[in-house]
Formats: sequence, structure tokens, C-alpha cells
Amino acid sequence: MIDVETRDRITKEYRLNPKDTGSADLQVAILTERIRQLTDHLRVHKKDVHSRRGLVNMVSKRRRLLKFLTNEDVNRYQALIARLGLRR
Repeated sequence: MIDVETRDRITKEYRLNPKDTGSADLQVAILTERIRQLTDHLRVHKKDVHSRRGLVNMVSKRRRLLKFLTNEDVNRYQALIARLGLRR
């Protein structure tokens, strides 16, 4: 889980306008942080199958959101993956 401070920091950094709470950019940024935290957890707890399933679901959702973003605006997509440090 992401704590409130981390989520607020990510929201302020990646939102498109002051009232933005659910744009694709913001959702991808939050999912990326959750994926990083869960990956670190799974490095320690290798047999945690339930969390691994959640990780796979989050990665799939992020992939779908990035595909949507590619279809909407390629420049925004490229800027986002550069800021997040994702490979694509």
C-alpha cells in the first residue's frame, strides 16, 4: 500500500490540472509506485503468491493505460515514460 504522503506527492507531480484526480498519466504514476513497492516486498517474501497475483494485475492495468495513452497522444506518452523511467 502507498501511504498518504507518497500518494499526495505523486498526485501533485503528475496531475494535468489542479482538479485532476484520475487522468491516465496520474493512474500510471500511482500504479508504478505501487508496483515498485510490491516488487521490493516480493524480493524478500518469495513465496507470497497472493501478492504476486496482485502485482501481475497491476502491471496489466498499467499496460492497458499506457496503450490508451499511446492512442490518445504519443508525445504525452513518451514524456510520461521518460519521467517514470519505464522501458517501452
